[in-house]
Amino acid sequence: MLEPGNRVILISGASRGIGLAIAEHLHELGYRLSLGLRAPAAGCPLPGAPAERVHRARFDAEDPATHHAWIEAAARHFGRIDALVNNAGIHHAMTLRDPDFDALDRLWSVNCKAPLNLIQGALPYLEASGAGRIVNIASLSGKRVRNDAVAYNMTKHAMIALNHAARRIAWEQGVRSTAICPSFVRTDMTAGAAFPADQMTDPADLARIVGTVLALPNHAVMAEVLVNCRLEDTL
Repeated sequence: MLEPGNRVILISGASRGIGLAIAEHLHELGYRLSLGLRAPAAGCPLPGAPAERVHRARFDAEDPATHHAWIEAAARHFGRIDALVNNAGIHHAMTLRDPDFDALDRLWSVNCKAPLNLIQGALPYLEASGAGRIVNIASLSGKRVRNDAVAYNMTKHAMIALNHAARRIAWEQGVRSTAICPSFVRTDMTAGAAFPADQMTDPADLARIVGTVLALPNHAVMAEVLVNCRLEDTL
């Protein structure tokens, strides 16, 4: 197992929901964190954490100029980057019968282009780590199609492809990439879902899965983790 030690983890979308739960859990485990926040001045995840443990920077998935700027700021602050958690994402109910191409473009920017850009920018640091980790918070909507939200399903399938591309590109340098694919998670994004909230996966449980993925050594990694809160007949 890889011990937290001085390992530095970047987490996008860490102000609430799954991202905040991941940040809280990894902080408890002893990792050093750089939190990518759309409005760092508006909120303070992990209040009271010292600067040598927690770094906060502006990251807007729809503003590419903030992507590499965040990575470089984190590298200057800590002197290294050992893992990237691509958590920031959005949902839209666009269907095949009623396309909304502005919404589709926004989904592609947030759910696909931003993670790709972050991986590309962080890759040299992850390779230098010798045990670099990429964790992509994807979805079971990237493994099967169970509803009519075609745009969201498309982007999450693309994220699975990105995850496997990242696995291949720097395997020999010790970089490992894992896609975590939950169904419903109890967050603001699923507040209007027809599925009962008390039966959804708790963000804290998903955070524990991320902690496990980050701790596994180079020779015992998971390419994908499928997280079910209900029976999935196709999996």
